[in-house]
Amino acid sequence: MILSSLHDRSALATRFERDPAMHVMELGDLEDLLWPHTSWYTVSEDGPVALLYSVGDVPTLLGFTRPGQASALEDLAEALLPVLPRHFFGHLTGNAAKILESAYSVQPHGTLLRMALTEPDRADRYPAGPWQPAPLGRGDLPELLELFTQAYPGNWFDHRMLDTGQYVGVRQAGRLVAVAGVHVHSATYRVAAIGNVATHPRVRGQGAGGACVAELCRRLGKSVEHIGLNVRADNATAVRLYRRLGFSEVTEFTEASFTARPRP
Repeated sequence: MILSSLHDRSALATRFERDPAMHVMELGDLEDLLWPHTSWYTVSEDGPVALLYSVGDVPTLLGFTRPGQASALEDLAEALLPVLPRHFFGHLTGNAAKILESAYSVQPHGTLLRMALTEPDRADRYPAGPWQPAPLGRGDLPELLELFTQAYPGNWFDHRMLDTGQYVGVRQAGRLVAVAGVHVHSATYRVAAIGNVATHPRVRGQGAGGACVAELCRRLGKSVEHIGLNVRADNATAVRLYRRLGFSEVTEFTEASFTARPRP
C-alpha cells in the first residue's frame, strides 16, 4: 500500500463531515489556529485518515473509524510506520495500536469513550444550583493553571484555547473551583470538543462541574452543530454525568504512549 499525505482542507472536511460525531476532533483541527501543526495520511481515496498533531513536546496520532473499516485503519497504521516519530501519544480505535507494536513499545493508558451531545435539551434543563458559571479569559490563566494542578494534574491544556472564548468556570468565596472548556472549537465546521473539565476536590459531588459543562453546551450551541468529548471508560461518575447532560457513546478507543524500539 502507498501512503499518501493529504493537504486539501476542503477535501478533508468532506470526508469527516460524513461522520462528524466520530471526527469532531479532526474537523476542529482544520481551523487556522491548529492547521499548521497537523499532518494527514491515508492509503485509500475513501478510507480512514490518520492525523499527526504536533504541538508540545510529544506529538499525538489520531486514528478513528467505525468497526466496518477497522481493517482499513490497521492497514493505514502499518503504512504509517516509516513516517511516525520516535515517541508519540496515540488515540486509536480497533486494533490499530496492536499493529504498531511491531516497531514500538506501547504503554497503555486505558480505554476512553468518544461521546456526542445527542439530546441538548438535557443540558438546557440541568440545574445550576448555587453555581453561576461565567466566561474565562486570558486574565484567568494563572488561577486556571492552579486549579488544574489541584484538580486535574497531567491534563493536556493548550493556552490558546482560552482565546476561543469557550471556557467557563465557577467560583466559591472568590476562588475558581470548577471549569469546563474546549480542546477544539470551529464555527467554520460547526464542531466543538469539550475538554479540561475539572472540579476542585473540596466541591466535588456538589454539581459545580456539571453546571459548567451544561453552561458551556448552551454557549457552544450558538455556534456549532456537533459537540463531542472524550472520557475514560472506567470513570463511571463522569460517564453518568455526561449521559445525564444528553451525551451518548459514539465509539471507544485505546489511549497509549508509543516509543520506538531500538533497532537490532
